[in-house]
Parts: sequence; structure tokens; C-alpha cells
Amino acid sequence: MSPSANPTTTECDLKITDLTVEYTSGDYAVRPLDRFNAHVHSGELVLLLGASGCGKTTLLSALAAILTPTSGSIRLGDLEVVGLRRSALTHYRRQTVGVVFQAFNLVPSLNAVENVMLPMRAAGVASRAARARSTELLEQVGLGERLSHKPGTMSGGQQQRVAIARALVHEPMLVLADEPTAHLDYIQVDGVIRLLRDLAQPGRIVVVATHDDRMVPLADKVIELSAHAAPESGPPESVTVAAGRELFRQGDPGDRVYVVDGGEIELVQMLADGHEDLLAVAKPGDYFGELAPLFGLRRSATARARCDSTVTTYAIRDFRAIVHPGSVADLITRAADAQSDGNG
Repeated sequence: MSPSANPTTTECDLKITDLTVEYTSGDYAVRPLDRFNAHVHSGELVLLLGASGCGKTTLLSALAAILTPTSGSIRLGDLEVVGLRRSALTHYRRQTVGVVFQAFNLVPSLNAVENVMLPMRAAGVASRAARARSTELLEQVGLGERLSHKPGTMSGGQQQRVAIARALVHEPMLVLADEPTAHLDYIQVDGVIRLLRDLAQPGRIVVVATHDDRMVPLADKVIELSAHAAPESGPPESVTVAAGRELFRQGDPGDRVYVVDGGEIELVQMLADGHEDLLAVAKPGDYFGELAPLFGLRRSATARARCDSTVTTYAIRDFRAIVHPGSVADLITRAADAQSDGNG
């Protein structure tokens, strides 16, 4: 098919394959998404669930073609999104995807109808047709009596409904919502959640990034992007690692703590230019890697054997009992210190 066309099938699945996004933070390379995969069926409401900083907005930006991934594929139906350029990219952003922003992004000086008309007028739709379409959509989202109201005279929930109506002007096959309930009270949340649920229907996918687990019961699929704190118990395991081999890589989820029995383990952070920064060398009796399993974080450094080495891995509870008996506070303090050193 032509790269400038919309996906042609009404049952358009979304397939994300090996998606990686890398950016520079100071001198270090950060990967909020590392070989991420997902398959979403047409008609589904999908939640990207997780705390701030876990990659939810990054993924939405890639799906909206606002951000270009480092590598990987995003396919909507038979359209490959990654790599779209010029007119094909503009067409995708205007016609195929609709974005509902967390902060509403309404123009204060325009009323509800005029705010919804904006993307249609930008696309060259005649004023009369744009106004008729805008009125139709606002009535669809329950704002038929607020057509002439400006944002400052509407509640947060009503403003969010205007933003949703604006995202639907071109009947997009993919609707993306970034924390749509973040600024709403519990009364307004109910209406917005149910509206998003109703938007997911054959021929359209709705993807919502949120940390609000109140939406979970209405979702067809939940993708949790935050790493979870590791189980506290589990038998210790002895591991032999050859020189040059890695125990874990920067960005990996963490579930165990390591104590060096023999040899040496170097802890390095990967820099944006491809080089490495040596943070520390763990020798017999030293431990490392406690921060990630304790707090449900990703590894902040790579652990690699400098020579043939042996380590024992522990679950958090066993490690705490062996290294710091009865002192959870001490362990947390040491873990926080380790984060500043990059030993997570």
C-alpha cells in the first residue's frame, strides 16, 4: 500500500515489536523502553499502567509518531508507523491517530465548538462542515448544552470531554490518552472512564496511559510498565560466572541481591557515547544489586565478571536476615546510598 494511506482494513490490530527508545540523561544512556513488545486487537481498550517515569508517555509519543524510536516496529493494520516521513507522517498524525492530552490543551479564548473545530480547520475542512462536525461530537460526549462555553467556565471533566471530542474529529483508528483522569475528582472520573470505554469498538483501538487503577476493571488488556518489587523469599543460589560475562544489564528488572564469594564483579554504567563508566568493583564479601528488588526498580548499572567469579544470589528477606538482621531501615538507607553510586 502507499505509505501515505490510512490502514485499509476495518479490523486494524496494533503490533509493537522490539521497540526501543534511548535518550541521553547527562552523560548516560537511558532506555525507558527496551525491546518492548505488545499486540493489541481492534476494538480493545488497553491500559499502560505504571508510576511516573516508567515509559508510559514515551510509548504514547512513539505511537503518535511524535517521537522516533531508536529501533523496532509499530504497525497499525498494514501501515508501518516507524519511518513515516513528510506528507505520510502529517497524514498519519492528522487522520489516523487522535491524542487526548493530560492538561487538556484547550485554547482559553475559544469556546467548546471552536476548540474542537481547530484540527479540522488546520486540515482544510470548510468552516460550516467543521462546525457541524464539532457540534455532533460534543453532543456525543454529553456536552450538547456547553457548546458556547469557554474552558474557564467548565469543570475539569467537561474540559476533558472537549479534548476527547477534539481527538475524534477525523474518526481515528487509534486514540491515545495520557493520564486522562489526573486532574479530575472522583465524580468526574466516572464519566470520562466510561466515555473512553465506549470509544473502543471494532475499527478503533484506545490506549490509555495512567497510574489510576480505577480504570482496570473496564480495560480489555492491561500492560504494566513499572517493574514490581521482587518476591521477598526464595532459596539462595550459587552462580559461577566466567570472565567477561554479565550477571545483569543496565535497564533489566531486578529480583535478586548478589554477594561475591570469589573473584571480582565490576559495576559499570553505559554512557550515551557507547563508552562505560566504572562505578565500583565488588570483591569477596561485598554485596550489590539490592536496590532494584527492594524498590521494584530497573537495574541502574551493568554487573560483569572481571575474572572467573562465584556469587550467591539472595531474595530480599534472606539477604536482610544474613547481612542486616532485624534492620530494615538500615538496609533501605544503604540501598539509597547504593543508588547514588549506581549499584542498583
